[in-house]
Amino acid sequence: MIDKLQSPLSQMISFNEILKQYDAMAQSDDSYLASKAKHILAAQAPYPELREGFTDISLLKKYKNVIKIILQDTFSEVLTNNEIKTASLPFDNVVFNSSERFKRILENAGGKEFLPHLRDFPDHHLYIMTCTIILSAHYGYSIDFKRPFFYDIPDKNGVMRHYRILYNADFMEILPTEKAKNLSKEDIDELLENFDNLALWQEKFPPQSFIGKGFVISSMFDVTNEHAISEIKSSLIANDKRGSESFMYNLQETFKSFFSIPDIRAGFVTYNPKKDQFEKVFGVGLESFILQDKEVEACKEALCQSSYSKLLTENGYFSISDVDKYFELSGGIMPYKSLKEQGIKSVIFAPIASEGNLLGVLELVSTQKNGLNSVNANKLEDIMPFIVTGVLRSMSEEENRIDAIIQNECTSVHSSVYWKFREEAKRFIVDGLEDRQPSFKEIVFKDVYPLYGQIDIKDSSLARNTAIQRDIMIQLSEINKVLEFAWQKNKLPIYEELIFRISNYIDEVKELLNTNSEQAVFNFVQNEIVPVFEHLKNQDKELLQMIISYESSIDMGTKSYYDHRRNYDESVMMINKKLSAVIDKKQKDAQAMFPHYFERYKTDGVEHNMYIGASIVDDQKFDSLYLSNLRLWQLQIMCEMENKHYNLKPELSVPLDVASLMLVYNTSLAIRFRMDEKRFDVDGTYNARYEIIKKRIDKSYIKGTNKRITEPGKMVIVYAQKSDELEYLRYIKFLKSKGYFSGKLEIVELEGLQGVAGLKAIRADILYSVKDSETAVSTDKMYTYEDLIEEFKI
Repeated sequence: MIDKLQSPLSQMISFNEILKQYDAMAQSDDSYLASKAKHILAAQAPYPELREGFTDISLLKKYKNVIKIILQDTFSEVLTNNEIKTASLPFDNVVFNSSERFKRILENAGGKEFLPHLRDFPDHHLYIMTCTIILSAHYGYSIDFKRPFFYDIPDKNGVMRHYRILYNADFMEILPTEKAKNLSKEDIDELLENFDNLALWQEKFPPQSFIGKGFVISSMFDVTNEHAISEIKSSLIANDKRGSESFMYNLQETFKSFFSIPDIRAGFVTYNPKKDQFEKVFGVGLESFILQDKEVEACKEALCQSSYSKLLTENGYFSISDVDKYFELSGGIMPYKSLKEQGIKSVIFAPIASEGNLLGVLELVSTQKNGLNSVNANKLEDIMPFIVTGVLRSMSEEENRIDAIIQNECTSVHSSVYWKFREEAKRFIVDGLEDRQPSFKEIVFKDVYPLYGQIDIKDSSLARNTAIQRDIMIQLSEINKVLEFAWQKNKLPIYEELIFRISNYIDEVKELLNTNSEQAVFNFVQNEIVPVFEHLKNQDKELLQMIISYESSIDMGTKSYYDHRRNYDESVMMINKKLSAVIDKKQKDAQAMFPHYFERYKTDGVEHNMYIGASIVDDQKFDSLYLSNLRLWQLQIMCEMENKHYNLKPELSVPLDVASLMLVYNTSLAIRFRMDEKRFDVDGTYNARYEIIKKRIDKSYIKGTNKRITEPGKMVIVYAQKSDELEYLRYIKFLKSKGYFSGKLEIVELEGLQGVAGLKAIRADILYSVKDSETAVSTDKMYTYEDLIEEFKI
């Protein structure tokens, strides 16, 4: 008997529907068709149960020959070795009258006892699908719940094949039993809103409430390749592929099905175009047959000339159908040597390329000679677009992860040294994938040459203190006016005492502004004056108007008078903004000349550090010419920034002056990125001398005088070596010819600084020009060291 599933259908095998068609054919005018139909009907006539239906599946074997006669038109003998076809009960594993090809598939999978099962179709869904069929056939209400049906069946080599099933239900009848219910539109609406409520569906369609009488014809199609493409696409879309334990296993299984090769294995390498080398892809289960145990290898060492040209130049497939043969023919060169050592007999290397740029290589290998070859390599045409998309997505994800690590560990990083941080971030990721404790190591650049420059706002502290002093005195004077008026109205001693204290504060601030004066006055006003003013507002209308007038002059942000300080702050901000814009814009040109580390920061003025050297760059050769070029560029830019201030000064609320200084240091040093401070600093005790000089020189004096070395209108270049002096005198002479300097200069010695002695300075007068005038310096033309050589024919 058929095992009664928990289904709304009670299955009954019957050939009534197909026999009814033969009944009609027997009356045909076509003698051949009529004769054939009568023959089939005569064969069935002794066995009425074949029409009436039965549930005992043992009768299928008993009536095997008669059933074959009945189904001869639907199962052609001439196609039996090609078609994958069988008669069966719907959604059931009971099959009969199968084609020869279907029988062979089952035998290869596990013998006659092997029963295929529908993939990914839980009982819940099967029950509801059966209900939707009943709704359509019996109640006349069509609901689309069509889903593709698949069998996953291994072949004789153990490679999984995938078959799609199409059911022909022309020979089925749906008959109600006494358990069947009458369903209203409201019932059906309720069902449509409750797909997941199996109990509700079982209530409306009780188990065994209908009879499924007849059979279906199942036609199957091998969709292994299509399934493989879909699986590869799904695998590559997934996130965190390299960290997934199942990613490579599933991918290998998919390639086995796709190529029908049970021992196929897949590997990957990425391509680094800057260094023309292959690099290992780290991750769970990921391997490379080109690199073997190496992490990186130059492409020309890993490949022969032919494979290099095919993969990197043509972006074409490179296949080796017989590794042993080509190992002998080539004399044991790469890649044949490494492949033979790994026991590989055939291989396909497929370039992963986007818009002509190689990203990596997909490696497919087999221990079968001729298993992989130039013919089946072309099957990859359907897969490679998805692999390219997946690789591009993985690269984007990795870049985002690298950026996130750098941002977390180091904050922002200058573009010139980003490559070094990127390498360290990649190592950080690999350590995590390899279950090592990941830590971001300090980044060091050795043998780099420093360049420092500053344009400082001259006497900024004095200007700031003057602004504070004026604001405090104005605010106290306004408060004093209110209190004196209040004293005249009502001679309370407290008013007189407050007036006395205000007078003392005014005298104190006027004479000398101490570091704590501003805070002391602020506290006095907030704690003692403001409460009094709140009281006075309610005492007199004139006082109210005076206090409102006073309060309107108070800045809401600082809660104090903020006029002169605002003018000062806005002037400083405008100077910093304009000067920063000049050097930031020109930095792009300087980086194009030769990459170097650059940082710029604003204080009371603009300072910048630059470091240039071989270790800063990843793929370029350094020459001392580039250092000379950057020094000349820096000098020119500092002059342009001075001219920018010169033209800006008339627009400033506070006409602040600036003074420029450059430090020349002709010894290379090392810089280290301090992970705790998130910034670069000089590395080592000896190199710390540079930082000491940099911090102290702007406050130093000309030897034997009380005159600071920095002065508005002069470019001050501090140095220690005679060679530096001669070099910068050449630069100044050259830039004088271009309108940057007047030609007047002096060379002075500096008073010894603590821990530093022997420094000198060139003080050159800057030539200023009014913007848009005929003598204005062009800021579009940047002069290089080559221009200087050409000018003086050095």
